[in-house]
Amino acid sequence: MRRSLAAKLLRAGGALLLALGSAGCDGRHRAASSAGSTADEPRGGPAIVVLDLSDGVPEAPPTGLLGLPSKSASFDELVHVSERLGRDKDLRGILVRLGTASIGLARAQEIGTLVGALRARVPVWCHADELSNGTLYLAARACTRIWLSPATSVDAVGLAAQTIYFHKLLADELGLDVDFLQVGKYKGAEEPFTRDGPSPEARQSLQSTLSDMRAAWLDGLRQARPTMAEATPEDGPYSAHDAKDLGLIDEVGYFDEARDALEKDTSAVRAEIQLGGGSAPGAGDDLSDALRAIAGESLGAAPVSLVRAGGAISMAGGGGVLSGGSGIVEARMMRTLVRLERDDDVKAVVLRIDSPGGSALASDLLWHELMRIRAKKPLVVSVGSMAASGGYYLASTGTTIFADDTSIVGSIGVVGGKIAADRALEKIGVHAETIAAKAGDPGATARAAYESLLTPWDDATRVRMLATMTGIYQLFLARVAEGRKIPVERVAASAEGRIFSGREGKARGLVDELGGLAEAFARARSLASLPADARVSVAGEPSGLLDALGGNPSQARGETVPAQLPEGLGTAAAELLARVGPELAPFLASMAPLGDRERILCALPFGLTVR
Repeated sequence: MRRSLAAKLLRAGGALLLALGSAGCDGRHRAASSAGSTADEPRGGPAIVVLDLSDGVPEAPPTGLLGLPSKSASFDELVHVSERLGRDKDLRGILVRLGTASIGLARAQEIGTLVGALRARVPVWCHADELSNGTLYLAARACTRIWLSPATSVDAVGLAAQTIYFHKLLADELGLDVDFLQVGKYKGAEEPFTRDGPSPEARQSLQSTLSDMRAAWLDGLRQARPTMAEATPEDGPYSAHDAKDLGLIDEVGYFDEARDALEKDTSAVRAEIQLGGGSAPGAGDDLSDALRAIAGESLGAAPVSLVRAGGAISMAGGGGVLSGGSGIVEARMMRTLVRLERDDDVKAVVLRIDSPGGSALASDLLWHELMRIRAKKPLVVSVGSMAASGGYYLASTGTTIFADDTSIVGSIGVVGGKIAADRALEKIGVHAETIAAKAGDPGATARAAYESLLTPWDDATRVRMLATMTGIYQLFLARVAEGRKIPVERVAASAEGRIFSGREGKARGLVDELGGLAEAFARARSLASLPADARVSVAGEPSGLLDALGGNPSQARGETVPAQLPEGLGTAAAELLARVGPELAPFLASMAPLGDRERILCALPFGLTVR
C-alpha cells in the first residue's frame, strides 16, 4: 500500500518536484562544468576525478529542498567517495580543487590522510586559489603536486589562538551583574564574562595545547615536503612565485591549466566531478529519495550507521539568537539514538563528534542512551576538530575513540552562572522588585528568584550553586571513568578543565587511536564482524516530508519549549556576534542554554579560533 500511495503522490506532484529539484538532478557523474567541460563528453575510458572542496567539507550538508536531505558534499560522503575511488579501475588521477576554502587543522589532517592514501594508485594533484595554514597542511599531505593561482598568496604564518573577553562591556558599559562559578582551576569557561584577559591557568592550558598542535603541524608538513626550509611554514605570507621558490608549492597556474596538465600527464580522456562543485555521487537519485521521503520510507538502512553530532549541546535547541536552534539537540538526537538501539539490523554505530560542549543535563541524558547502544553493539567515536567538555562527555561512551593529532579533547569541568540585568535596567529608568511569598526570611527572595535575569545571586545562592556544580563535576568524572574503563583518579589527573591535543589525549588515555572517520568506519565494521565494504548510512535524516517540515522536535513530544533570551538581550547578542565575527559563534552557542534557564554547563573554556 505504501508503494502504491507513493506512486500516486509522484504522479500528482511529479511536475512540482521536477521543477523544484531540476537544479539538483543533473545525473550521476556529471562532467566538470566548472572546469569548462561540456555535459556531452564521453563517459567511458580513463578519467581523472575532480574533488571540489572549495566550499569546505562540513560534517553535515545543509538542509535541502523542502527540508529533505541535501545532496551537497559532506565529510562522510568524501570518505565514501575515497573508498570507491580506491576501487575504480578507470581512475588515472585526482585533482583536488581547494579554491579559497577555509579548513581547520584537524579536518585538513584527516582529509590529507584520506586522499593521500590514494597516491599509491594514481597521481593526486591539488589546485588552490589561496592557501592557509590548514589548506597548505591538507595539500602537503594529500598531493604529489600543488598548484596555486598566480595573483594570490600562501598564508603560512604559524599557529595562534584568539580569545575574546567582554567583561568590561558587560559590567562597565552595560551595567550587567555577571555571576559565574567554575569547578576545575583550568576550566575558565566564565573568563570571557568575568575577566579582561586569561588567568595564568587558562593561559597555561591553551599554550600547552597549541604547542602540541604546532609540533604535529610542522612534523606533518616536513614529512610531506622535506625540501621545505626550517622556518618557511611560519614566516609567510608568500607570493605565489616566492612560495614555489621555497618549495611550498610546485606550480603557479590556473585551475584549468592544472586540469589540462593532469589529463595530459595521465593520458586521461575526461574529467569528472565526484564531490562538490556540481553533482555529488548519487545525485541522479534525488527524485527517488524525495519519493521515498514522501512515502515515509527509510533513506538507506545499512549495517553501520553514522550519527553526526556537531555544534553546541542543548536540551531543545533554544538560546535564541545565540544558537539558532542548531547543534546537538537532545530532543532530536535522542530519538535517533533510541531508534538505533532498537534496530537489530544496525550492527555498529559510528558517532562523529565536533562539539565545544554545552548543556550538562543534555550531555548526561545522551551519554546514558549512548551507553545503552554500546551495551548492544560496537559504538566507535570519531573526533573532528574537537570533543571538548560536553562533547567529550559524549565521546567517552565509545568502544574505541579516534582523534587526529590536531583535534582538541578534554575540558572536563563544569561552569555555571547567569548575567543579571537589574543595574542596566535601572540606568534607563526601569526598576524590578521581587517579593517572596515567605515573609520574614531575608534569603527567600534570592532563592526564589535565583533563575531570574533581574536579580543577582547572593552569597548563600553562590554556595549552593557551587555545591551543585561540584556534584555534577564528580558525576562527569565518573561518567568518563565508566566509559573509558579507567580509574576515576586517572581521569581526574586530566580534568579540571584542561584541554589537550589529540596526540596528548592519546598519551593520557582520553583517546584510543590517532585516525579519522575512515579509520572509525573500518574499526566499526571489524568489531561487528562485517565485510570491509559493508554499507554505511547516515542516521537521523528526516524520514518523511511531514517530519522534515515538523519544526521543533520537543513540540512533537508534547514538551514545553523553554523560554528564549529576552528580546533586548537577544538583540544585544546579535550585535555582539556581528562585531566579533562568526568565529565566536560556537562558544556563544555552547553558553546559550543559560538563556533557557539552565544554570550548569559543560562548555569549552573559550571562544577558540586557531589560525
